[in-house]
Amino acid sequence: MTAVLASVDSSVYAGSVVEHAAWAAKRLALPVELLQVLGRREATSSDRSGRIVAGARRKLLEELAALDAERARLLQSDARLALEEARATLTDLGIATASIALRSGDLLEALDERAAETALLVVGKRGEAANFATLHLGSNLERIVRASERPILIAARAFRPIGRVLLAFDGGPSADKAVAELATSPLFEGLSITLLTVGEDTEKLATDQGRAAERLRRAGRDVTTEIRPGRPELVIARAVENAEIDLLVMGAYGHSRLRSLVIGSTTSALIRACQIPVAIYR
Repeated sequence: MTAVLASVDSSVYAGSVVEHAAWAAKRLALPVELLQVLGRREATSSDRSGRIVAGARRKLLEELAALDAERARLLQSDARLALEEARATLTDLGIATASIALRSGDLLEALDERAAETALLVVGKRGEAANFATLHLGSNLERIVRASERPILIAARAFRPIGRVLLAFDGGPSADKAVAELATSPLFEGLSITLLTVGEDTEKLATDQGRAAERLRRAGRDVTTEIRPGRPELVIARAVENAEIDLLVMGAYGHSRLRSLVIGSTTSALIRACQIPVAIYR
């Protein structure tokens, strides 16, 4: 069954991920699946069998192995409890159908296994290891955005009602995909949409933007358009703040990973800078 898949952990973003997933699930009329993935080191005890020891040191080694096993058991118990609490929160928010899954291993592998049944993936902006690191996106987030073929909703620190949407439109394929979603998905019904293009106001740019805006208007969306000069990450971040935007929609990574490492990435920069949720399409 297709669902909104919410990836949760023990970070301060977990509650917001659940609330954003509930918001999306209601609008899409879909159930929610809550997924938590423990890394292999967290889910299993350490293997100390290769060490050659004797006497008191052997006894100590056995005690350490027992502690490792107990720690892994407690982490799994804590994760199951957190998932049950998240499901209870979804029930309180009006989501009648929600399932939970606890896995060990690599997060991307677990997400890939569910890709065919995922209508929308909801993740936190930062993981539990980077709660307050303002320049850090979380060890998995960029990997997820680059790898996932499914739409991604990146939750902000706290949920707030969503009424105003800003689409960062550059005329590329992923931006066109975002336009298609804005036009057809019930996720965006009744929302006010601003279509912002950053660059020199050329005839081609105006034509591409106008075509996208017309498609949205034909779908019954409330749309305004703007073209502004400047650096995209700065102009878009400023527009988000000044216009009191509730959700930023954009395409993912227009350049290769190597190019992004050399000159930076507008996608990553905007995710870092914006204090609102970001929806990514590719």
